[in-house]
Amino acid sequence: MSTNLNLDDHLIDEAVALGHHASKREAVNAALREYVAYRRRLAALDVFGTVEFDPAFDYKRARGRERS
Repeated sequence: MSTNLNLDDHLIDEAVALGHHASKREAVNAALREYVAYRRRLAALDVFGTVEFDPAFDYKRARGRERS
């Protein structure tokens, strides 16, 4: 999909140089991948503290069970 964007040229040039990217497109795609990964990590933090912890759970024994 082709999209026209009005981006800060100095910022793009800096991203290309810092990331050692071959093109502006490559730099923007890398930045978008990092942004998505960051947002997914933030979403995972929302789950933190909501899962019940069972201190008696034997994770080593659970590894041997067959999955259905």
